[in-house]
Amino acid sequence: MAKGQVLVVATSHGLLGDGPERTGLWLEELAVPYYALLDAGFEVLLASTAGGEIPFDPRSLPGASPEPNGIHGAVGRFLADEGAMALARASSGLEDVAEQPHDAVFLPGGHGTMWDLPASRPLATLVGHAMEAGKPVAALCHGPAGLVAAHRKGTSAPVVEGRRVTGFSNREEAATGLSETVPFLLEDRLRSLGAHYESGPDFTGFALRDGNLITGQNPQSSALVAQHLLAALEERH
Repeated sequence: MAKGQVLVVATSHGLLGDGPERTGLWLEELAVPYYALLDAGFEVLLASTAGGEIPFDPRSLPGASPEPNGIHGAVGRFLADEGAMALARASSGLEDVAEQPHDAVFLPGGHGTMWDLPASRPLATLVGHAMEAGKPVAALCHGPAGLVAAHRKGTSAPVVEGRRVTGFSNREEAATGLSETVPFLLEDRLRSLGAHYESGPDFTGFALRDGNLITGQNPQSSALVAQHLLAALEERH
């Protein structure tokens, strides 16, 4: 029997803005926590904002232009895992599963999140309720875009207000050449909402845990976020 269930909500947005360049989920940010959770005995429920096939950012796949630290081994494991790929090709729509029992919420990143996660009312409600209930809420790299529209229950206060958070930094966005393409800069938005934004060196693992809120700065932070999330889940059992 599984120790519990983690609801993972991925982007369904596959284009940089209106296109034509493709983006989507950064696969390492799903694959590393996915297997950390499974290997620790937790069940993973994979959903996306629109349901159906989750778009993978082509740059996050083996054979893409070389990344500074290479492609993580978990990516290959995921791509070769028929069960995992079946889930990613036919993910549940968030609205269909938001009310199902779950012990934590996890938001992997990828540039696609910058368009659809902030616009998702079901996600904002889900995050707000999870935070209020004390459930772990984790968001990685651009995944904190899914936090920006969430409020504390019964108030207009952002869930990130007064909390220590990280996410893809302005410097890192500039390094990708997409500062003028994304609809907003994540670091700036988090700061504007009253979050205490912190970051480490560019493209180096850095993660924060502030109570039940866990955030990671970039793809290199995937394992750190998974560790924090597992620790938070174990504390609740």
